[in-house]
Amino acid sequence: MSVMSSSQIPLGTWLDRRGNVAWCLAAIMAGVEEVEVLVAHRERATLRVGDVFLKIDADQTRTDVEVEAMAIAPIPTPEILWRKPPVLALAALPGTALGRLQEPSTASAAAWAAAGAAARTLHDAPLPPWPGRGLDALASHLDRECEWLVANDVLPADVVSRNRQVADAALRPWTPVFTHGDLQITHVFVDDDEVTGVIDWSEACQGDALFDLATLTLAHEEHLPDVVAGYGANVDLDLIRAWWSLRCLLNVRWLVEHGFGPLEEMPEVAVLRSRL
Repeated sequence: MSVMSSSQIPLGTWLDRRGNVAWCLAAIMAGVEEVEVLVAHRERATLRVGDVFLKIDADQTRTDVEVEAMAIAPIPTPEILWRKPPVLALAALPGTALGRLQEPSTASAAAWAAAGAAARTLHDAPLPPWPGRGLDALASHLDRECEWLVANDVLPADVVSRNRQVADAALRPWTPVFTHGDLQITHVFVDDDEVTGVIDWSEACQGDALFDLATLTLAHEEHLPDVVAGYGANVDLDLIRAWWSLRCLLNVRWLVEHGFGPLEEMPEVAVLRSRL
């Protein structure tokens, strides 16, 4: 077994304090040479142990949504191996992620188009039971985040102001669809230009279809035409850009507070600065 880094120690401590799940981890780790921590912060953690992904979430309502969303989604999702709160065990998906936010994607145009087609299939499905946030709540949240970014000198006022202007276009009525809610490229797996599965469904809800498409293409604007081609419907590209700005404005504080690297290395910050 590999030696865990100091950044992994709090997670181990967290598990040890909850003996009811420690045995699950120990059993899976038997005979496994390496444990990989994929995500670890105050709210949740994801480990890969061999061909099993262990998702540990402090808020089990998110896991409830994830389990139900995977059950009703009309596109491939990981197999649920077992659930013993606060742990959800999922089988690994074949293929590789479509890409990473901070790196150029090596996936083909056909793979990106397949991701767009999968999004369309999801959006055409019956609505899930979770309503999502309304426009007023979203606008209020955006106000708070913009004020915080400027008041704490996180981003220049002109960057925040310009992106707020762009983001306002997304704050309009939309016809709700079944949205994934966090359809970033690391959550879409492909193999031979086909989508083999989509992971991380805890934010699934009724929402704007264009938010999913914007999340999928965030920081990878060059692949937007491929995604739209695969989606197979008219898409307002200005609204996609509005959602890029809105999502980034809402996410920067969370990324800072959860230790996701310096500002200059955050793709979200690069997207915001590019709007000037």
